[in-house]
Amino acid sequence: MSLEHVRWGIVGPGSIAHRFADQLVHSRTGSLVAAASRTLERAQSFAAEYSSEAAPVRAYGSYAELFADPQIDAVYIATVHTEHIRLALEALEAGKHVISEKPLSVDHAGVMVVVEAARRAGLYLAEGFMYRFHPQTERLAQLVREGAIGDIQHVDASFAFAAELPADHRLKNPDLAGGGILDVGGYPVSAARLIAGAASDALFADPVSLTAHGTIGASGVDEWMSASLVFASGLTAHVTSGVGLQDENRIVVYGSAGRITVSEPWLPSETEGSTIEVARVGEPVETIEVAAAYQYAVQADALAENVEAGQSPQMGWADSLGNARTLDQLRAQLGLNFPFEAATANIPTFSGKPLAVRGDATMPYGTIAGIGKRMSRLVMGVDNQATLSHASAMFDDFVERGGNAFDTAYIYGGGAMERLLGQWVANRGLRDDVVIIGKGAHTPYCDPESLTRQLHESLDRLQTDHLDLYLMHRDNADVPVAEFVDVLDEHVRAGRIRAFGVSNWSIPRFEEANRYAQANGKTGFAALSDHFGLAHAEDVPWAGCEHVTDPADRQWLERTNTPLLPWSSQARGFFARADRENTADAELVRCYYSDENFERLARARQLSAELGVAPTAVALAYVLAQSFPTFPLIGPRSIEETRTSMEGLSIHLADEQVRWLDLRG
Repeated sequence: MSLEHVRWGIVGPGSIAHRFADQLVHSRTGSLVAAASRTLERAQSFAAEYSSEAAPVRAYGSYAELFADPQIDAVYIATVHTEHIRLALEALEAGKHVISEKPLSVDHAGVMVVVEAARRAGLYLAEGFMYRFHPQTERLAQLVREGAIGDIQHVDASFAFAAELPADHRLKNPDLAGGGILDVGGYPVSAARLIAGAASDALFADPVSLTAHGTIGASGVDEWMSASLVFASGLTAHVTSGVGLQDENRIVVYGSAGRITVSEPWLPSETEGSTIEVARVGEPVETIEVAAAYQYAVQADALAENVEAGQSPQMGWADSLGNARTLDQLRAQLGLNFPFEAATANIPTFSGKPLAVRGDATMPYGTIAGIGKRMSRLVMGVDNQATLSHASAMFDDFVERGGNAFDTAYIYGGGAMERLLGQWVANRGLRDDVVIIGKGAHTPYCDPESLTRQLHESLDRLQTDHLDLYLMHRDNADVPVAEFVDVLDEHVRAGRIRAFGVSNWSIPRFEEANRYAQANGKTGFAALSDHFGLAHAEDVPWAGCEHVTDPADRQWLERTNTPLLPWSSQARGFFARADRENTADAELVRCYYSDENFERLARARQLSAELGVAPTAVALAYVLAQSFPTFPLIGPRSIEETRTSMEGLSIHLADEQVRWLDLRG
């Protein structure tokens, strides 16, 4: 399905907005019908430039008014970088298709959020790298795919200019995410990724490593950046960007049989056409003429042509996610963080609206004795979040899906994970609504004294006076269970923890501890967190770990009805990528490769095909379907991984299906 006509609104009437409006008249499918600014006078001035008696352009003094206009189909967002995400989310919520000026977000976390919003809304979303839509770029990629200069070895791409900017200019302002990397650095990076992908017959490729150097100016933004990228194929790239130095601003692709040069890759002439030079070894230089095109108009037409897919092949969602991830890495290499990215910043939700559970959330809940509040059956692992922005995107999304339980540990990230979770909870004001599960006393500091010291540190990092559930991270068989129970009971009585349990303890030690607690009027263990899942463990991934996947373990769990918080419930990717012929992942092979587990995988795949979900969803549904209470831990690194993990919530397995999957029937 495509749209024959698209009515456009422009948000933010700056210089790029003028360029888009100037070229939109050459679109086959689009027309400008409205513009909005924070001041009505500016919007009216812009609208007057593009209005005619036959085609008037409406002016709005607020963005919300434009989004509410039912006579607008799509919006072009051309504000400062830091407003792109909030406005894109608002537009999508209002039912508008969106093209946003680059960068789509100042970081990868924001791109995850807006891509997920577009996916849910069923609307088109594109990042405004207009050069990607020009036939010149398409011809360059075609030459690479066809092997016009042999095997591609290296790419040079640059976009930098020397500008005399006033001190209050947006490009000088770190509060507005100024500097060269986010303003123009995305162009050479995206070009290198495009060419690396074309060389491998793909739409794009992401670098596997990079190094970058640059200059951060007195105002706190990057004025110059030079980076080296390496791709999985061995292809390398050198990219430069800046707002303080002038570069050649071209693309040169080097291959085993020659080179390709694009002299005007970013802003080719709209009227005179452009050229691509192909210099093959031992041959005269070939000049390829490319017809002139209005690239903003072509970009607008791509929306009309790809509206059903929600994204275009020229600049799709995964491409924007990869580009943003690379730009994050470049800034990290330079040590460039904006003030609003501080680990202690009060980061609002990406939409700017209060956090709330979505109406379509399907999260089930359960209870664990002593906690005093309901707890989502899925628990978000807090062990891989890179920044507060990343954590906020992941945790906000989890809460919107109905999740409220978060698992972290004293040792994760050297304490950084606890700090991120604590700051996010403080920012959102959710302490009474979430279940914080903390862990401590990991080997070699597994003793009552270390437990107490670490607990106090964890509470400080988490900015809270109590944990809802505290788990000992490991056991120490040299310490009598009574000593651990006594100190944990003291912390319960002091109000520092509501309930406690253990992770990676054997069932006999667990039982011994609870017998002692019962005999001496102490609080006992409320939960166990060992490895459990559809794939039975042949071995554990880390020293000191325990699993409860054997038949006798299951019988004990069923008999005692002990709440289980299983980790690695999807067996470290076994149900996503295991293959008898692929033994590259030695840990996966050691822990899970067995004839019985491959039969379980085969049955999971069979059932997943019948249900139209991924095998990983079946594996999660299996854990949730146990007769004893389970609260599986999940460790997604992206919102997409959260979404696919949660597909298991839609599957309700009957007892006979549970037994069949586990080879018990």
